[in-house]
Amino acid sequence: MTGFCDQAWQRTTALRSAIHALPFNRELAAGTLCQDRFRFYIAQDALYLEQYARILALAGARGPDGATLQLFARSALEAVTVEQALHGDYFAHFTIDPTRIEPTPDCLAYTSFLLATAYQEPWEVLLAALLPCFWIYWDVGNTISREAAADNPYRAWIDTYSDEAFGKAVGAVIAATDRAAETATPNVQDKMIQAFIRSSQFEWLFWDGAYRMREWPFSS
Repeated sequence: MTGFCDQAWQRTTALRSAIHALPFNRELAAGTLCQDRFRFYIAQDALYLEQYARILALAGARGPDGATLQLFARSALEAVTVEQALHGDYFAHFTIDPTRIEPTPDCLAYTSFLLATAYQEPWEVLLAALLPCFWIYWDVGNTISREAAADNPYRAWIDTYSDEAFGKAVGAVIAATDRAAETATPNVQDKMIQAFIRSSQFEWLFWDGAYRMREWPFSS
């Protein structure tokens, strides 16, 4: 009998294959991704991370015990410190002014979905919605790490998401989500699956939007 996370992972097999096949990720692995596209992505990723870290903290606060609070508080802190350091380096390299960035439709839709889930859905559903960002990045990061040359210009990004410390954090969130699903009602488990799928779809949209440099229509 497989756990919830194994089932959710299997349900998104085709979607995850599509994520790996996205031009953004294929070109990043090859080191040929246009710098303008990566610059667009890293700016939006920083905006996303700021909201994601807040929602991780909410997940910890809503959790059933102190261990859960520590897990998600630690994950939120690590998300801020490790990934913001990565973003800071790229901001300096690309001369990005974070005060002049606004979220794109894809970024705003994703963070709005997570925030709505945090406030409107059971805690177990929130965990399922938060998990794909961890797990899919670990999956993509490791796949690209195996393919990329040592001198890939995006090596810092690749190393961040294929690092063993990040993998341990992913494993901890997977385990917490499985434990939450074990005591959830069938109705809540169904909502968890749908939330996991929806967040995985947003991951596809986020990378696709970055490659297309998709912005708001008729923006001034």
